Amino acid sequence: MRFRRRTFVALALVFLALGLVPAGMASPDAGVAALQVALHARGLYSGTIDGLDGPATARAVVHFQRRAGLRPDGVPGTATRRALGPYGRHQLGSRPLARGDTGWDVAALQFLLARHGFPSQRFDGGLGVHTQRALKRFQRWAGVTPDGVAGPATFAALRRAPASCPISLAWPLQAPLGDGFGPRGNRFHAGIDLEAPTGTAVAAAAAGRVTFAGELAGGWGRLVIVAHSSGVRTLYAHLSAIEVRVAERVAAGSILGAVGATGNATGPHLHFEVRVRGAAVDPLPALP
Repeated sequence: MRFRRRTFVALALVFLALGLVPAGMASPDAGVAALQVALHARGLYSGTIDGLDGPATARAVVHFQRRAGLRPDGVPGTATRRALGPYGRHQLGSRPLARGDTGWDVAALQFLLARHGFPSQRFDGGLGVHTQRALKRFQRWAGVTPDGVAGPATFAALRRAPASCPISLAWPLQAPLGDGFGPRGNRFHAGIDLEAPTGTAVAAAAAGRVTFAGELAGGWGRLVIVAHSSGVRTLYAHLSAIEVRVAERVAAGSILGAVGATGNATGPHLHFEVRVRGAAVDPLPALP
């Protein structure tokens, strides 16, 4: 217990000195996520890349230090980061980031983009095509030149608080919550999953206009998208049936379709997303 407390405090001080985390370690942090990506690449961390310091991350640091011949104090200091190789290099903001770059700062960038509602395919510390696309989408959203290069203006925008849903929503159906919004493995889940039997009615979460109703590639399956006020869109995926048409006006509670398992789904459930001007946000704070 004493070791864990000392490790926790030491991690906090190191990350604060690097300018990578706010005071307190309770909320997800890009610096911790970058460390988890580096440890995952070494085969030492198999947990979720969630940016939260915890026992699994601390154990992986100690294991890596022993393997690298370093003092196993659990603190990811300069020597530990140097030993991590490319995955431990470059503090976020110390250089512009462009396609083809790799490093600690790229992993931190991927995590921050996801937290702002623009996830790439994986948290892997490499700025490939998927991360560049997410970066450009975020830049457009934030009013930064969408050149796919993360520089001072992009880093400043990433330091702002992520978006939230500005309108109240109703539950699209009453069902147990499966996967929530946030990191899942080495990816980011941009919505919430509601587990219900195939054929369960799915209702509009707020009044609006249907902008998409059909089959969509990329794992969505049958999908309905409804546009609401204040730049909000709600997405209802993996449906077994669709009951509305594009341009149709719907009221809150109007039936849009039925739960299914179309697209990339391992079983029947509704994948429900909320986007604000294109940024995915956590639906739960807007739901009663």
